Amino acid sequence: MAVQVARVLDVLDGEEAMVQKKSLGIVETQAVTFSPPGGLLLEGGERLSTVTLAYETYGRLNREKTNAILILHALSGDAHAAGFHKGSKKPGWWDAMIGPGKAFDTEKYFVICSNVLGGCKGSTGPASINPATSKPYGLDFPMISIGDMVNCQLHLVEYLGIDKLLCVAGGSMGGMQVLAWLSRFPERIRSAIPIATALKHSPQQIAFNEVGRQAIMADVHWKSGNYYGGPAPARGLSVARMIGHITYMSDASMEEKFGRQRKEAIKPLKFTPNYEVEGYLHYHGDNFIKRFDPNSYLFITKALDNFDASASRPLHQVLRGIDARVLIIAFKSDWLYPAYQSREIVRACKLAGVETSYCEIDSTYGHDAFLLEVEEETYLITHFLKKVFNGCEVTGEYEI
Repeated sequence: MAVQVARVLDVLDGEEAMVQKKSLGIVETQAVTFSPPGGLLLEGGERLSTVTLAYETYGRLNREKTNAILILHALSGDAHAAGFHKGSKKPGWWDAMIGPGKAFDTEKYFVICSNVLGGCKGSTGPASINPATSKPYGLDFPMISIGDMVNCQLHLVEYLGIDKLLCVAGGSMGGMQVLAWLSRFPERIRSAIPIATALKHSPQQIAFNEVGRQAIMADVHWKSGNYYGGPAPARGLSVARMIGHITYMSDASMEEKFGRQRKEAIKPLKFTPNYEVEGYLHYHGDNFIKRFDPNSYLFITKALDNFDASASRPLHQVLRGIDARVLIIAFKSDWLYPAYQSREIVRACKLAGVETSYCEIDSTYGHDAFLLEVEEETYLITHFLKKVFNGCEVTGEYEI
């Protein structure tokens, strides 16, 4: 049902889509720059003198500042989670979940989303100018971690004047950031919703990322990361994205979507992508290179591979004593982040005495299900947030 609705909405013009989907309408990306004394110390021991984070906010912060929710994006996401940018008909990446009357209801909650440190959509990353050289960082950009991303998000939350978040929520890499918030700053959150994620990457997950990185670095235009001002390693990044898309779907969803259907116009050339599934991969690979920096892909995927929510300790020991509610969501057909990895998080939370709910949704859409199973997720998240929010004392008044 949810997918059928999404397909119908895809053909609507921008303004009509806003009305049909109860969109937030036109939104703008903002930015804030932090310059901590001595620079921002990263987990790897290096420092960044200044850090800029691009972010968007939706809804209004109440007077008690108890209704703020931080949305955390996946690998290829950015700060534009909902609504429309002026002149664009493409909504934010989680528009189906954020807005009036949706799972993250902007008539009740103040929703924040920022582009991660290391990104390429407004936040400081490898393509940013290195103040020491006045040139793009490239490979001089320091190695970053999921923890570093979360530390920067804490700076943003404090800048917005928020002491404690009602919730942190996200899927995939966003789910890892949720776990980092839960283990590092539990006193700053009331609840957490990690979706389709893991405590740490398995060897297979690391292997897929390494193949993507090698595709980029094997591109003749990569030039050890110093391609700025010239041709980017587009072919390598495109192949990396194709590999990613294969892992995002499931065998069942590929069969349903493509089968062995051939393209209508078959070019008389050897190894031309004649199957619909091949055309799909090429289309998404070619589109990705228009909006993502190859070096960001390298740094962010390495941060994913290095992440370990438990820091080599039993996670239940890390989480013991935490006073936050947790909702964990997984999908049965997700083979990139299999449901058993979510169940590992559930066990750790239960052993730690953390109030935890778990739902494994029977979806055929693979890892992409966290973006597509809107109705199921909306039901779960709406009721979960209602319980958490009802525990806050609020007047219903909003900040001007």
